[in-house]
Amino acid sequence: MLTVAALLLAASMLVPLILGYQRYVITSGSMSGTYDRGSLIYDETVPTSSLKVGDIITYTPPAGHTRTERLTHRIYSIKVLNNGTRQYRTKGDANTAPDPWTFSLPNATQARVVFGIPYLGYIFALLSIPLVRILVLGIPALLVALGAAGSLWQEAGQETKP
Repeated sequence: MLTVAALLLAASMLVPLILGYQRYVITSGSMSGTYDRGSLIYDETVPTSSLKVGDIITYTPPAGHTRTERLTHRIYSIKVLNNGTRQYRTKGDANTAPDPWTFSLPNATQARVVFGIPYLGYIFALLSIPLVRILVLGIPALLVALGAAGSLWQEAGQETKP
């Protein structure tokens, strides 16, 4: 059972990366109902010009507006300025009003949410803590090493018997 859980966790980490998806953990409740806190979301990289109202994107909000480095919200509006620049406004699905800022996306590509897995983000968040990672990887490795050492010790003892 534990082996199956470990294989599923490894698959949830590796398969999307092989397919070109980025992953993020939802840490706030602003997208509740669509992606609750603790969900693990997967984004694909798409041309920024293909984004439309209703798409959910993961982006860096303008400096000074939030403490969050990356934010996942739905595009609420897109305004094309006179110089052709697209200006975006987003909104969390659980929020009553759109975000108070507008922003441009300077890159030719942008991360757009494809799907999410509820609660799996909690495991990823735990594994980002070095002590937890050491315990999760170190204890099983130590048990395997002790088992191997015990087997070698037992075999060595068998060889010395007459």
